[in-house]
Amino acid sequence: MSALPLRRLSRGTGTVLAWSGAAVYPVVLFLTFSHGRTGFQQLEIPLSTGLTVLVLSLLRRRALVAHVILLLAWILALLALPVGTVGGLLVLLPGVSAGYITATRPRKVSVLVAVTTFLLQAAAVTAFLQADEVLLMTVLLGAAVAFMAGNSIRTRRGHAEAMREQATAQAVSAERLRIARELHDMVAHSIGIIAIQAGVGGRVIDTQPAEARNALQAIEATSRDTLFGLRRMLTALRKDDPGAAPLGPAPGLADLDRLAEAARDAGVAVDVRTAGEPRPLPPDVDLSAYRIVQEAVTNVVRHAGTDRCRVTVGYGDGDLAVEIEDDGRGGVVGTGYGLVGMRERVALLCGEFAAGPRPGGGFRVAARIPAPAAAA
Repeated sequence: MSALPLRRLSRGTGTVLAWSGAAVYPVVLFLTFSHGRTGFQQLEIPLSTGLTVLVLSLLRRRALVAHVILLLAWILALLALPVGTVGGLLVLLPGVSAGYITATRPRKVSVLVAVTTFLLQAAAVTAFLQADEVLLMTVLLGAAVAFMAGNSIRTRRGHAEAMREQATAQAVSAERLRIARELHDMVAHSIGIIAIQAGVGGRVIDTQPAEARNALQAIEATSRDTLFGLRRMLTALRKDDPGAAPLGPAPGLADLDRLAEAARDAGVAVDVRTAGEPRPLPPDVDLSAYRIVQEAVTNVVRHAGTDRCRVTVGYGDGDLAVEIEDDGRGGVVGTGYGLVGMRERVALLCGEFAAGPRPGGGFRVAARIPAPAAAA
């Protein structure tokens, strides 16, 4: 039998045993406190304590069921031994589970649980302890504190989640604007070439037909190349651009050696490898692949805690594969906004993206982008 079925069998057996213990918990607790009228037995106190911890641990799996078991068990305990200490535990322990439900369940469910719990606690205290107004107010205060604590945790968690979503959306928007600026530079460069070639062709069309033909071919190649990139990206990009467009030519995979040198100066040796036959790429693919490598290497420098990484660029038939691996302590996990930007770039080019810890340690970023050969 393989390790995976064994682990599943072990987890299933553990779950059955845990819920079996929770099922007998009310009976054990009742017997423990029944004997408490004449003195606790040595075995029953550790057993009931252990089962209490077990039931509390089951809140993460089935919070409502575990809460019902706790409430029923301590009502029976108060019936067996009607003293103030047991009444206090009746308020405290189900209060913990009620607070957990308030923190993790919808408000409608949490309010119903809080009200029902208080009514049952108050009824049990009144029936078995002959409660006065002070005791009932204590029960009410305990229920209110549990509800407010759980509600506060849920509110903070919701706020934190909203802030994460907002930050992720801002990261995506910023990356799109950055891509828009780069695409603007690419288009402006291409239109400039077209304008120059058109001017040359217009001046020599009568005297040098061959030169005019060359100009027209250059215009055609540049136009096809630019339209190819625009068709895949422009509809997915925002039009607003609050920042100025950067000057200079857009970088590409030909600049990886310079990127590796910069990373080496920062303390990380980058091993750049190439698979397949390098070929000219569409400008948007070339730029995006470079940005993915740049961001991934930056993450290695900042977060991985290692002094080396590997960059592999694979030229396939009709696609480009980029892979960045390191042997550090895991790189960026969770909602790293650099990863959000990389994923956005690949999605705009209809590619595939994956990032996560490697089985043997370290972190891996991989992208595969459709990349037909650029027009000659």
